[in-house]
Amino acid sequence: MNSRTILLLMSSGELPAIDLRHVWKVFGPGDSTRTLDLAKSGSSRAEILQKTKQTVAVRDVSFSVAQGETFVVMGLSGSGKSTLIRCLSRLIEPTQGEISLSGDDLLAMDEDQLRQLRRGRMSMVFQHFGLFPHRKVIDNIAYGLEVQKIDKSTRLARATEILNTVGLDGWADHYPQQLSGGMQQRVGLARALAVDPQILLFDEPFSALDPLIRKEMQDELIKLQKTMQRTIVFITHDFAEALRLGDRIAIMKDGSFDQIGTPEEIVSAPATPYVREFVNDVPRAKVLSVKSVTVGGQPVANGRSVAAAAKIETIIPMLLERDEPITVLDANNQEIGVVNRASVAKILQAEQK
Repeated sequence: MNSRTILLLMSSGELPAIDLRHVWKVFGPGDSTRTLDLAKSGSSRAEILQKTKQTVAVRDVSFSVAQGETFVVMGLSGSGKSTLIRCLSRLIEPTQGEISLSGDDLLAMDEDQLRQLRRGRMSMVFQHFGLFPHRKVIDNIAYGLEVQKIDKSTRLARATEILNTVGLDGWADHYPQQLSGGMQQRVGLARALAVDPQILLFDEPFSALDPLIRKEMQDELIKLQKTMQRTIVFITHDFAEALRLGDRIAIMKDGSFDQIGTPEEIVSAPATPYVREFVNDVPRAKVLSVKSVTVGGQPVANGRSVAAAAKIETIIPMLLERDEPITVLDANNQEIGVVNRASVAKILQAEQK
């Protein structure tokens, strides 16, 4: 889902799948009133800890996620991102704020409503796979349906379908310990998908995998999202992973968001020095679109053209092949300008500074 689609959904009157407003989470004994007052007046985490013996893990976080959007929260260890996603599922109770799911008040739900939510409407995939070692792969995948009291033949048929979807055909009767780490994580993903959730929450699910398997799992998730269009909140400490997966990215630091934007917005216009540290090492040609280097100019008659949404790296071979402008077309196939060697060279030179 591109940023234009997200904006259209947000402005169409359709309720966001997830909506957080001014969410706070304080850890520590005693009443949190003084801690919240100190935080709202601008005191740092360290100052608050010294004065109250409490920690502000999530600090006044607000964001919305459209139906079918992949929203990535990226931050280093201790930034509050895992606490945030647990507040979103109410595995941890927020100290203050509002959370709604398609208009339903999450914080007003009782225990029974929360169980129903987690059994069908929302699924979570963790870094540690959490598979049952005594159950075969097929039974691990079918577990959520078993909890819903779906009959055995129906749940095994659904589990088999999802097993094939995640590329584990033939592994149904194996046990988790017989699978590699990447395959185990596929089982975890399949188990989450088996209940057909509207919302998927991922808490650093691929961080324990080696780089090649990690990329393979990212590719798998991208492929699945293109066909299934679930609403995803994905937590990671890897900026490259955030850029690959996210329709939009939030950069989190010390419990709050430094910046929210599309990968292109964040790479082209980092809002703070902290965000700029991550952006400095990013190959811009892989992230920025042709639209960002489009300039005015006369199209070449019967010349080449490229979509504005294409990445810059895709046109570099075309420009090296011959030095003539390439016409840039928008989503409606209308000409919006041209791209040439000079406009691309400018952005690549800026990257090297």
